[in-house]
Amino acid sequence: MKQNQVIKTTTLSALVAVSKSENDMDYVQVIPDNPRVGLVQPFSGWGKGQLLNNGSFDFIRKKRVRGKPELQAGYVSLSFCADGFDRVTFTVPSELRAKLPTILRKDILKVINHLIKKGFSR
Repeated sequence: MKQNQVIKTTTLSALVAVSKSENDMDYVQVIPDNPRVGLVQPFSGWGKGQLLNNGSFDFIRKKRVRGKPELQAGYVSLSFCADGFDRVTFTVPSELRAKLPTILRKDILKVINHLIKKGFSR
């Protein structure tokens, strides 16, 4: 942990409702005993929640690890990410599936040329 880092903790007295949806997913809702605007800072994101058999619940939010794309061209994007991985992502509409080999060849050349311009070639 970094020095001088402030950790803000808010403690709630609340009812926790857990229900199963039709597709067997758990839905967890935290309802404070004394709800009021500004009680906690709202957020939306992915994470890992843990509901223990004694009723305790905790949630750890995961940070987004993808970086902003360095290159976006056609159906491909290239990102250099903070997690130590570089990502080449293709997003092709399903109606172009028959043309996928041609699209991949053409767009990967754009990535290769971009990397050569940036000096990543030997």
